[in-house]
Amino acid sequence: MGGILGKTTGNLDIEIFDGKAMAETTLLYKTNKVLHATGPSGSLFQEVQQLEIADHTWSMRVSSRPGLEHQLKADKPRLIAQGGFAISLLLSLMTWILVMGQLRSAQATQALQQELNARKRAEESLRLAAMVYENTSEGMLVTDSDNHIVAVNPAFTRITGYELNDVLGKDPSMFSSGRHGPDFYQTMWDTLDRKGQWQGEVWDRRKDGEIHAKYLTINTILNTDGSVYRRVALFLDITEKKQSEEVIWHQANFDALTQRPNRSMFHGRLDQEIHKAQRSHLTLALLFIDLDLFKEINDTLGHHIGDLLLVEAAQRITACVREVDMVARLGGDEFTVILPELHEHISVERVAANILQKLAEPYHLGDEVIHVTGSIGITLYPRDAADTEGLLKNADQALYVAKNMGRNRFSYFTQDLQEAAHTRLRLITDLREAIASHQFSVHYQPIVDLVTGEVHKAEALIRWQHPKRGLVSPAEFIPLAEETGLIVPIGDWVFREAARQAQRLRSLHYPAFQISVNKSPKQFRESDASITAWFDYLNELGLPGDSITIEITEGLLLNAVTDVTSKLALYRKAGIQIAIDDFGTGYSSLSYLKRFHIDYLKIDQSFVREIEADPNDLALSQAIIVMAHALGIKVIAEGVETANQLKLLTDAGCDYAQGFFFSKAIPADQFEALLHANSAQPWHGQ
Repeated sequence: MGGILGKTTGNLDIEIFDGKAMAETTLLYKTNKVLHATGPSGSLFQEVQQLEIADHTWSMRVSSRPGLEHQLKADKPRLIAQGGFAISLLLSLMTWILVMGQLRSAQATQALQQELNARKRAEESLRLAAMVYENTSEGMLVTDSDNHIVAVNPAFTRITGYELNDVLGKDPSMFSSGRHGPDFYQTMWDTLDRKGQWQGEVWDRRKDGEIHAKYLTINTILNTDGSVYRRVALFLDITEKKQSEEVIWHQANFDALTQRPNRSMFHGRLDQEIHKAQRSHLTLALLFIDLDLFKEINDTLGHHIGDLLLVEAAQRITACVREVDMVARLGGDEFTVILPELHEHISVERVAANILQKLAEPYHLGDEVIHVTGSIGITLYPRDAADTEGLLKNADQALYVAKNMGRNRFSYFTQDLQEAAHTRLRLITDLREAIASHQFSVHYQPIVDLVTGEVHKAEALIRWQHPKRGLVSPAEFIPLAEETGLIVPIGDWVFREAARQAQRLRSLHYPAFQISVNKSPKQFRESDASITAWFDYLNELGLPGDSITIEITEGLLLNAVTDVTSKLALYRKAGIQIAIDDFGTGYSSLSYLKRFHIDYLKIDQSFVREIEADPNDLALSQAIIVMAHALGIKVIAEGVETANQLKLLTDAGCDYAQGFFFSKAIPADQFEALLHANSAQPWHGQ
């Protein structure tokens, strides 16, 4: 560097020291260090300055060399001035350079140290995280943004049985146990999307198929742009805890002997069902059941037999109710049944009667065969009471009445329902007697050919002349016959009466006369032997199959199983024709009309009744006729009562009609007289 005086710096020695001491050990800088010896010399001029900069002391010494001293002899004043200025300027410059260098060195050292410390902390955190990940008792699972598994920890494998290779890249839904519905998972995902976190209890399935419970926490890790980067699931296996809780809960709420809900659970459930019934405006029934003479059996045969009897009785009662119903044991031989969500009272009676029947069946307990009956008290919400206490009191009173009436029966709390139930039971009893006492008769309603006006067909309809009540409507006793199974012997009797009448009318009136007989779905469930018995009877009378038509409902065909299909095939093979009764009132289907080779469709009277006033009913009737004819099926209109109805149906191309316009169902002798009159004057537009 050129000298400040315009000369080389060889005329000056410049030395900079760290601190106040000026020694070889603190020397930081020396001009021409190689050319000159270290340390002060006998210089003519020498300047030492100490500066305090950045809380640190710096020492600078400037000494003249012989060249400078020689020049001073010629121009001493000027050189002294210039030298002083140069020394000051040089001292400032060198000091600034050293200070800045020191500062930069310190800053670099500090930054490097900070980076090293940060790396050390990060490495320590990573080691710690890895240790936690590998050694924690919590299972861990990590998914990517597409919910595909990317990592699991050893605890995950220990709990679930799945290795990483088993689950890598798969959706966690593979662990689903089936215990949670779609709503559960939808709520979970809604919470995750909204909050980024979810926690709760989940039932999943292990690799070996075992279902286990776990407490699951899911957290979301986001990218800087807010999108999902990873989701981390942590869970604890709480299966044993849940099992212990379940045992405790079961002991507190279930009867130890019968394993049915106990008194505590019964009261809670009854309160809940009352609130539900209040909101839904439906009926709730409460049944109190008591085993008749149980105390005598328990005292005579011992408590062991008594306990076995109670267990089997509980099972029999439970088998008589729906899954939504509750059977509870209050203690001793007292049971209760809660029947919620009832739409009709008759279903209560059906359940009660079934329970009584099952309880009365013999009990085979060890070496003992025991016969026990039950008594039932019934009360209804909200008809009888609006709260739990009132229902319990009413049911208990009704049970007392049932026992006082002779046991092995049920009693309603309210007088009107009790009377209706008694009437129904009496009617069932009378119905059984009616068969043996020949209280039934068959009436016949003519089916008129709308082309010729002649009557070559009729429908056989049963009538019951009760010895005390008089004529009982079929609408009242046919459902009871269906329910009790009496429809089978009654139907067989009607068939035989109709077959004998067909034989008579074929010989006296028309050689191809045909009588229709209704056959219920319950009759179709009977064995094929009952059908072949009909065929045998026709053969015995010398009648062909087409002397009889079987009328069935649409529902039987829509729910046709193989057994029904095979029975219909037997009828067709025997030549017996098939008619669909009340067509159009159910879920009509063209497919079964073709499949089962139907011969007749009977338009329901509900359409015919309004055919004059409602264009829709007329259009439906016309459509049924056109459709049936296209399939080669004849049509019979039921319930014709006016001449205008008859005209509209005739104009629409209907084949046959029956109804009060022609005649109501009448006894056989009156029907024969009607046929004679019709032979002389057929119904041509009458």
